[in-house]
Amino acid sequence: MSGIVVFGAGGRAGRAVVAEARARGHEVTAVVRDPARHPALAAERGVRVASGDVTDAGRVAELAAGHDAAVHAAADLGVPADVFFPAAARALASGLGRAGVGRLVVVGLAAVLPTEAGALLLDTPGYPQEYRAFCLGHGAGNEALRRAEGAPDWLVLSPAGDFDHTGQPAGGYRFATADAGSRITYPDLALALLDEIDAPRHHHVHLGVAGTTPPTP
Repeated sequence: MSGIVVFGAGGRAGRAVVAEARARGHEVTAVVRDPARHPALAAERGVRVASGDVTDAGRVAELAAGHDAAVHAAADLGVPADVFFPAAARALASGLGRAGVGRLVVVGLAAVLPTEAGALLLDTPGYPQEYRAFCLGHGAGNEALRRAEGAPDWLVLSPAGDFDHTGQPAGGYRFATADAGSRITYPDLALALLDEIDAPRHHHVHLGVAGTTPPTP
């Protein structure tokens, strides 16, 4: 059993990560902006809910102290993406380094993953462009993490295409290049994230994961 701090634990990806971490016996610190808005997290055994700002390196270090790994699943739609995500990356690199946390897994976006042809999914014909600035902000965060000094062993994982918001979890996943038609559920993405914490296999790279065929009832 180890300690995992999850930034952005109140979102759908964050909640799935907390649930999977607890199912594996990890102690979890769930970091959200306003704990009063997340009573269900506080009610879970083995979960400590704390308020925090992932762009504040000092607060990151304070919250992460004594933990073995961190997950970054936070977003702030009130701040421009090209400001928020690089600031979060730099704060995580600095704060987790000070806290002695050895592993960071980030929830990313498929839009800034390359397809088999080599182009970013965001730049392929027909890909929706209304959230282009948000997607590029995610990419800027990844680049800031690559450039950060003293960053822990990090990995960015994202759907290879998008989330399946209503489908049945398959109980598995596969690594895949970017594909606009690919889908994965939040619980299955959480499996991949926790596998990369429990037994890291990939380092300093952004990878996509896709769902597998759900088991037959």
